[in-house]
Amino acid sequence: MNDFWIACGHHLLDRDEGGGLRVTDEFLKAYFARPELMPPDDACPVERRLHRELLADPRQPVSAGEIAGIVDADARENWQFVLAFRDLLLRHPTLEAAYLASVRSGANDLPPLFVNQLVHVILRNALDGCDDPFVLRAAELFFRTQRILPHEHALLLGDEEIVGGRSPTPVLSLMSMLGATTDAVVEVLSEENAEAYWQRSDQFDMALDLTAGGRGPTALAQAMTRWVSHLLGVDVAIEPLRALHEEKLTWYVGLDAEATRLGDILWHGDELGERDTDRVLALFRLTFAESSRALDDVGSEPVYLILSMTADQKLRMKPQNLLTGLPVKGLEMAT
Repeated sequence: MNDFWIACGHHLLDRDEGGGLRVTDEFLKAYFARPELMPPDDACPVERRLHRELLADPRQPVSAGEIAGIVDADARENWQFVLAFRDLLLRHPTLEAAYLASVRSGANDLPPLFVNQLVHVILRNALDGCDDPFVLRAAELFFRTQRILPHEHALLLGDEEIVGGRSPTPVLSLMSMLGATTDAVVEVLSEENAEAYWQRSDQFDMALDLTAGGRGPTALAQAMTRWVSHLLGVDVAIEPLRALHEEKLTWYVGLDAEATRLGDILWHGDELGERDTDRVLALFRLTFAESSRALDDVGSEPVYLILSMTADQKLRMKPQNLLTGLPVKGLEMAT
């Protein structure tokens, strides 16, 4: 079986009987060994001692006073963040439970970097055994900001970190034959090159075609289905839509901040203007396998999911919205 997303560190974690990820000393040590936490040559003795001791015993208690004793302000802040993240993981039986507790609290006290890394490794667990590169590439939207790539007849997404630093308008490899030249050439995932994804999964350098009616929206729907099932223990079916017509929005979930704003407009019975309509990237209809799992106000009615881009043509998906926004009765975590 092909492995993928090795860099997320899933191989450093254990699984409990329910399939959830249990934190290990090896996983924690990998965080303490990150370049951001390596004491520089001029680091104070407190920082050096803390780093040395945590690499030896990554679960040892660290007081606020010890952190306050670090002289460098940036280092002090880095240690505050990473230890808060560590303590969150240690307070819960699994990483899934820690993530759910964090998003349900609404505290937003973890830097986005840590949240995205947690989503990354949990999603790797949820998609374990998946043999479809399209589903895996679509799942990258959960934890990697995407940029909309210019193309006449397709909705193409490229990883912002990969294409953003190279050229404002990266050229797609399928267009290179037309003579366009640039330093940033992005290969679009297709049936012909799909097998290459397994070797490139940690590079995030393949674009996704999210054009309505194509394989991309279906793949994203499958990734969202696995996400909901793994974390909430709820079986749902998610299907992509081309447009909303006369559908009754009994319940909707914005899959990003912009989509939530657009959904609110529709919820109040207003129509989207042309500019807002153009920002909608994808629409989905979610139904519960057992309507009894949905809140009584929803029952057997479908839930609509909206995905959109920002004014600067970026997509920042918020996968936590699928967990906190669904009308699920008696939420219980599968893991």
